[in-house]
Amino acid sequence: MNAHLQERRDYGFMIGLLTGTCVGAGLAMWLAPRLASELRERMTGSARSLGQRASEQYQQASTRVGEVVGELTRKGRGVRDNVADAVARGAHEVARGASEVERHVRRAKSDRVTEAMRRSAADRSRSARHTREEDRQAPAPRD
Repeated sequence: MNAHLQERRDYGFMIGLLTGTCVGAGLAMWLAPRLASELRERMTGSARSLGQRASEQYQQASTRVGEVVGELTRKGRGVRDNVADAVARGAHEVARGASEVERHVRRAKSDRVTEAMRRSAADRSRSARHTREEDRQAPAPRD
């Protein structure tokens, strides 16, 4: 968009420059006491010189704009690459953290299973003891 706007400004400047040149040439021919052919030659030379300078300035400006755009593009790519690297590092850290969490969860499950088995064994032992005590306390059968 800026390039399009710049082109419009450049064309407007060139049109204004040419209009001013023509008006100036006409006034010079009308007011100057010289021969018309001499004035035409001088005006033609001045117009050519002015056109060349304007063209050179435009080329220099275009070249500079191209260089700046290239530099900004390189910097933008560098920033993009840095961001991509940071995201990749972050994803790696998240994956590593997830693996660590998974390891802790497995350990906790294993601990729960071990604890449940220990409790179950303790409950069976208590139950067996209780059954033996009941058997001892029970009266002997009568025949």
